[in-house]
Amino acid sequence: MAKSSVAVRPAVRSSAPASRLKAVESKKAAPPASGSTALTEDELETIWKTYKRTRDDNLRNILIEHHMPLVRMIAERLLQTLPKSIELDDLASAGTFGLMDAINGFDLTRGIKFKTYCTTRIRGSILDELRSQDWVPRLVRLKAHKLERALRQLEGELGRSPNQAELAHALGLTLEDLQAHEAEANAKTIFSLSEKWDDGDDEKEMEKVEILADKKCVDPLDTIQQRDALEMITGNLTRKERLIILMYYYEGLTMREIGEIMELTESRVCQIHSNVMARLKAQLDRVTMQNG
Repeated sequence: MAKSSVAVRPAVRSSAPASRLKAVESKKAAPPASGSTALTEDELETIWKTYKRTRDDNLRNILIEHHMPLVRMIAERLLQTLPKSIELDDLASAGTFGLMDAINGFDLTRGIKFKTYCTTRIRGSILDELRSQDWVPRLVRLKAHKLERALRQLEGELGRSPNQAELAHALGLTLEDLQAHEAEANAKTIFSLSEKWDDGDDEKEMEKVEILADKKCVDPLDTIQQRDALEMITGNLTRKERLIILMYYYEGLTMREIGEIMELTESRVCQIHSNVMARLKAQLDRVTMQNG
């Protein structure tokens, strides 16, 4: 590092104070930690010129560290428009790669400010990372945005939600095309089940996955009602009659299989079943007449 420092000195303007050169060389030796003293415009200019000649990694690290607050600011602004499942650190990390590309590609001779140049690169790098993680095709998302804009515009003009015919006319589509358009647009949203469920109570935070309904799960209310109905139906039956009803309707056994288990003929099982059904029907008729 000592040799490279000596080679750099003659290229620095002769009017530069010695203290500034020492500051630059000390930064080359050890990049500043976060929160260190900000660089002056003269120091920054010297570092830029020296880096462009030498491509010294230590000087590049100084430039990265100096512009990290800008990366953070851009990431925070973008985060406000994104779902809560997106982490700020992830956006800042993607933006840092954009900053590094901007530092490598920045041309000092063009006479533009680096902040102006790198802002677009940082934002673009973050957006590229978000698109790479997006499972929805870009064309589908564009269609969804077009549909949403038309919907909001019509709501403002009509003072109500537009019907399908009005929306189709605004988009220049037939009703069939509009329905296909909406079907594609409905696939644009994805949610994180690890996202916190906001119910207004900070002390009872839970993730969405904890309250996700299981459509295949048996409804506890239905189970209770079925059990109560079973007890009411079989309450007045003998043990043999109860077993036949349970095995036939709840176990799904045939009359022949029930007869083999209970050591009865199939015809006898059918007879008992018919008698039970007749009594239950008569009981239900009586209840209906009383309630009527």
